[in-house]
Amino acid sequence: MHRQSLAVLASACTLLAGFLFATATRAYAAVGCSVKYAVASQWPGGFGAAVDITNLGDPLTSWSLVFAFPNGQSITQLWNGSVTQSGSTVTVRNAAWNGAVATGGKASFGFNGSWTGSNTAPTAFSLNGVACTGGTTNPTSSPTTSPSTPPATEKTKIMALGDSITGSPGCWRALLWQKLPAARVDFVGTLPGQGCGFDYDGENEGHGGYLVTNVANQNLLVGWLAATDPDVVMMHFGTNDAWSNLPTSTILAAYTTLVGQMRASNPSMKILVAQIIPMNPSTCTECAQRVVALNAAIPAWAAGLTTTASPITVVDQWTGFDTATDTYDGVHPNDAGNIKIANRWYPAVAATLP
Repeated sequence: MHRQSLAVLASACTLLAGFLFATATRAYAAVGCSVKYAVASQWPGGFGAAVDITNLGDPLTSWSLVFAFPNGQSITQLWNGSVTQSGSTVTVRNAAWNGAVATGGKASFGFNGSWTGSNTAPTAFSLNGVACTGGTTNPTSSPTTSPSTPPATEKTKIMALGDSITGSPGCWRALLWQKLPAARVDFVGTLPGQGCGFDYDGENEGHGGYLVTNVANQNLLVGWLAATDPDVVMMHFGTNDAWSNLPTSTILAAYTTLVGQMRASNPSMKILVAQIIPMNPSTCTECAQRVVALNAAIPAWAAGLTTTASPITVVDQWTGFDTATDTYDGVHPNDAGNIKIANRWYPAVAATLP
């Protein structure tokens, strides 16, 4: 079946709506969203599309997006949500892990669909019952006190540093980005993001096959830091070193070198270091225990280097991660593993934001 890549921006709909509860003591609550619907590819009888929702109002704990296909199209497969369709009307609800959307944050889903005759994009959307009309809904009365405009907050630049678990494609980063407020974070790195089924801020330093000891010995991080100037580094590194049977002490010495380089770049660098996910490849019977040994040593190492100005936070990615169900090869995370990794990073990363 021949597929044509369209990269068509099929529709964009923006809503800025406000509702007033007019008493002297009540706050002025805002409800709003923007929706981008894009057809990425189309072929005879079928197509693939991506939908991005940006929350412009108060934080959401769950969401439901409703739209109607104008030409009788049908969704055949959807990811990052659940779907029901009645005739031309489609309702997509959040998955268990992406219902919370902060102000300025995003939720995204993608789907494959079928069509006959024509594949015109939908043009009207509603989020949690609020129509995305492209305008502002005026309140029925004025607030007793004009709401103040919050000062603009500069985005916190976050570097994800590691090997193929971080960057090939490292879709836990995409899931983590969805959970964070997009208006306040900027993922940085010299490597571009890879496809994870939806748009996200994908820059990273996840270098497949790299050893943390080689990165330290060759001073590679210095150039990456100079190019991106991060405020936060979250590091999941050492899998290939353990696979190569390098001693824990050698790996920790490399960590120490990298911390020094981070602080030389930014004396106030916030550093998040993972106790790495377990591995159990069929070709390395000793690898599992090597990871256990490394992870056991990381907390004491971090405690010896952390400072008030540049704290080191240890993030436990090992506990509860099962190579049998959370990886596809005993080493690299599958979809279930990516969800676990993103969820473990989230509290520590969120705590670094001003």
